[in-house]
Amino acid sequence: MDRTATYEETTVMTQDRGRLIVMLYDGAIKFLRQALAACEQGDYEKKGRLICRAQDIIFELNTVLDVEAGGDIAQNLRKLYNFMWRHLGQANAAHDTGKIREVIGLLETLNRGWRAVAGPQGPTG
Repeated sequence: MDRTATYEETTVMTQDRGRLIVMLYDGAIKFLRQALAACEQGDYEKKGRLICRAQDIIFELNTVLDVEAGGDIAQNLRKLYNFMWRHLGQANAAHDTGKIREVIGLLETLNRGWRAVAGPQGPTG
């Protein structure tokens, strides 16, 4: 395979994976925003379910990290995902909307980076 074909294949694979990651971040952010609303309305059962859905997404993002290939970046992402997962657990137990907002902010920052990697064809929203 020549270099151009290899580059094109890698670009397509990276963009596809990047778009998938963007969609996962979008989903987690959506669930956490809904959890905030539920918490503010006093619907703690719904808030708990929504936080768990966001935690499931974060867990999946963490699970698929390739720490060997990704080096320091992947290791730092793993630490950040673990932090967010624990933080959401604490937020859920204490009905702490501040912690939920912190995690949303982290996810939004990561999402902006992945949107740049995924390219202009990536999802918007």
